[in-house]
Amino acid sequence: MKTLIIGGARSGKSAQAEALAAASGKRVIYIATAEAGDAEMKARIAHHRERRNAGWTTIEEPIALAAAIESHRAANVVVLVDCLTLWLSNLLFSEKTAYPEMGPIVPPALVAEQCEALVSVLQKTDSDLILVTNEVGLGIVPQSAIARWFEDEAGRLNQAVAAACDRVVLTIAGLPLTVKG
Repeated sequence: MKTLIIGGARSGKSAQAEALAAASGKRVIYIATAEAGDAEMKARIAHHRERRNAGWTTIEEPIALAAAIESHRAANVVVLVDCLTLWLSNLLFSEKTAYPEMGPIVPPALVAEQCEALVSVLQKTDSDLILVTNEVGLGIVPQSAIARWFEDEAGRLNQAVAAACDRVVLTIAGLPLTVKG
């Protein structure tokens, strides 16, 4: 079963994903995509680590997500990925490009390559996967070009991943609402 858990910041989506993984009764491989680029992100990562089951195997993979999923999937394993939007951000800034406040955004080729690879892995695998992502399109249209690009691309990525998943769960205020499956 492939499950996408989507929600806003601090909606409870990671806790929902972790509970689902724990309830599977399978060995859990936790693929963390976050990179600790500053003190705030270090604190967020530490919070997630503290909550995570100590018996789980954690793989830190900020870029080659499809390859990490492919190499760790197995019949007796559930792979939990947290989170796709952080991963997309890693891809966007992988070349350390300073993007303009206004005007066209030209992302690294790595963005399309890695997103296509992820969707391909999801479409062909029948392994148990739980993927966490942020819903970023429920607010106003951002003013800056890079924020608009990110909102659009995250929405496209979420749609492609949702189409490849058996189940999609929207998490709001800690409450899961199944919208597919």
